[in-house]
Amino acid sequence: MKEIFRLHGLPLAIISDRDRIFTGHVWQELFKLCRTDLRLSSSYHPQTDGQTERVNQCLEGYLRCAVHSCPGNWSKWLSLAEYWYNTSFHSALGKTPFEVIYGHLPREFGIVQIDECAVPDLAAWLQEREVMLEHLQQQLKRSQDRMKVQADRHRTDREFAIGDAVLLKLQPFIQSSVAQRPHQKLAFRYYGPYGVLARVGAVAYKLKLPASSRIHPVVHVSQLKKAFGATVPVSADLPPDNSILQAEHVPELVLERKMVRIAGDIRPRIRVQWSHLPPSLSTWEDPVALQHRFPSTPPWGQVGTQAGG
Repeated sequence: MKEIFRLHGLPLAIISDRDRIFTGHVWQELFKLCRTDLRLSSSYHPQTDGQTERVNQCLEGYLRCAVHSCPGNWSKWLSLAEYWYNTSFHSALGKTPFEVIYGHLPREFGIVQIDECAVPDLAAWLQEREVMLEHLQQQLKRSQDRMKVQADRHRTDREFAIGDAVLLKLQPFIQSSVAQRPHQKLAFRYYGPYGVLARVGAVAYKLKLPASSRIHPVVHVSQLKKAFGATVPVSADLPPDNSILQAEHVPELVLERKMVRIAGDIRPRIRVQWSHLPPSLSTWEDPVALQHRFPSTPPWGQVGTQAGG
């Protein structure tokens, strides 16, 4: 209402990830009544909203150049960052965003006869602006070339047919809803093989996942690879719901207590035994932080205190 609707009205479509806010009944029903198409991204693939990510990268490169070149004055030129993006040619649009919104080219703020300015303060400001723009143009060209080289390095053409067996790449440090693991770096990366049920668009596929799976079956092609020798699965099934690695661990017992020196202060630490785990996997925790994480459990005090879990 404050930033979009009052200026541009309601959009025809909104691209977003699958956050619970965007998949909730209130959000879905609101835009259904507004006749706005909600287009949710495929599972764990932020590149779906690549246009927004690219805008962020462009502005980040612009601001990085400004901060590096003028650490004390970069905030004065934030308006130029927005103007630079809105007046740059976009190949997807065939014109600049300014032309798309307003229907005409912007009138450039092009003052070239700086020497003829009779006001010294204005002349100094124009000169500073000219130097800043020239420097930023050089830095941005270098940033664009670097991003193109990095993007081309990881691009591969990959295509599957309906019925093919593919391996699904899971990133445990992101997909905590699928599997909770104590050692993320040593966890499995690929599961399957799973059959391809359908092709969704040009770069996504719908997989035949198990009924117990809690991830969306439409996955981007970058998360898949062809399974050779499907009779020998890497990992036959996704982690089950009752898996000890997937269970939510809560504090169960305080085994030991000690005081440690951190940054010159003496602070308490407790050794906690977690539910579903043996005492050998207990960890030292900050009692204050632990109480914030698990407010329903009793305060941590004496050794041997049983926690509700």
